[in-house]
Amino acid sequence: MAFAARRMGNRIFVGNLPWTIGSAELRDYFSQFGQVVHTQVLFDKQTGLSRGFGFVGFQSQESMNKALDRNPHFLEGYYLNVDHHGGRVRPVGGDRFQGRGN
Repeated sequence: MAFAARRMGNRIFVGNLPWTIGSAELRDYFSQFGQVVHTQVLFDKQTGLSRGFGFVGFQSQESMNKALDRNPHFLEGYYLNVDHHGGRVRPVGGDRFQGRGN
C-alpha cells in the first residue's frame, strides 16, 4: 500500500520538522486529513539526528489535498513546510560539484 501511495503521487514533503518528531508523530499529526499509509523522517547516518524533513503518503489524493490546503501547519512550536512531492528530493548542499575545476 505504501508503494501505491508513492507511485500514484499521493505523497507530500514535510520540511522544518522539529528534531523530536519521528515517523509515528508525523503519522499522528497528518492522520487528521485522512488515512496515512506511509511516513518517513530522514536521519543523518553519521550523527543519528533528524535531517529536519520527511514524507507522508496518503491513501487517497483527496486526503493529500486536504493536508496541502491547510496552511499553516504548526507542530511542537514549528511551522512546517508542506508541499506535494512527485519525485526524489535532491540533497541540499553536500558535495554535488566536488572535484570540478573553475
